[in-house]
Amino acid sequence: MTTLVTGGTGFVGSAVVRALIARGERPRCLVRRSGDRRNLDGLAVDLVEGDLTDADSLEAALRNCSTLFHVAADYRIWVRDPAAMNRANVEGTKQLMQAALRQGVGRVVYTSSVAVLGKVAGGAPADEDTPVGLDDMIGVYKRSKFLAEEQVRGMQRDAGLPVVIVNPSTPIGPRDVKPTPTGRLVVEAAAGRVPAFVDTGLNVVHVDDVAAGHLLAYDKGVIGERYLLGGENLGLSEILSVVAALRGRRAPKIRLPRRPLLPFAHLAEAWARVSGGKDPMLTVDGLKMAAKPMYFRHDKAARDLGYQPRPAHEAIREAVEWFEREGYLG
Repeated sequence: MTTLVTGGTGFVGSAVVRALIARGERPRCLVRRSGDRRNLDGLAVDLVEGDLTDADSLEAALRNCSTLFHVAADYRIWVRDPAAMNRANVEGTKQLMQAALRQGVGRVVYTSSVAVLGKVAGGAPADEDTPVGLDDMIGVYKRSKFLAEEQVRGMQRDAGLPVVIVNPSTPIGPRDVKPTPTGRLVVEAAAGRVPAFVDTGLNVVHVDDVAAGHLLAYDKGVIGERYLLGGENLGLSEILSVVAALRGRRAPKIRLPRRPLLPFAHLAEAWARVSGGKDPMLTVDGLKMAAKPMYFRHDKAARDLGYQPRPAHEAIREAVEWFEREGYLG
């Protein structure tokens, strides 16, 4: 049996690769020619070069594969070129799933996101069945993942794609080399560069538990179903307090209202476009998303798959330790 993993050089993808190796497999990993491969250094994997936007490379990568874990995605809250994100997340996913059908792949696990799920009024935790539509999606990333998952579900229904969908919440932990938007927040907070916060919340889960959930979905998931892979619901102030305590710092106490920050977010985005530098920490879509806590419940995955995530503070601790060890904290 040959298993292809897309996104194996990334944060969640590399955790899935390690989980597969731990149970005796030698996965094949789709990697971009110019991609950062540090997360695969020293691992027993087979590399094939390709890209989600190159249909021929996807066909070749899937040849003789019985299993596909499609983890790769362009995950950014703000992008200079929204079309590029759509090409990767929407069109790339479509091309990959079409290739999987042609190559006769027997089982697919598709990594979606809780970003595509609905929210419950009053901030109560949402789940896989919370009502939602495209108009509820804030920003290009959420829209692209919503459209990609809709495509996958449609291909399962209409063409018999043997896919199980997983929706991770907010993974935190080691090997976030890029880092992700959440990892970048942890880095800035650990370095003492987050003096204030907005009143919102996230569902935090260890990245290795997300990887374990992928394998559980492969082993036990029902074709056509989706499973939310969450952890613990924490307010942003609580997350920042845990990070501060780990670094021996004082936690930020200043709570900022969202609306007055919007002009500054517009300015930060404009400067990022003009300067060509780092993505802005403060974004318009980020502030809009913060209006409601992103709280979720993973009852279905726990009941049907046996999914059991560890406490969120362990994920935060391991992330801070890894960022410090790798020199991200300056």
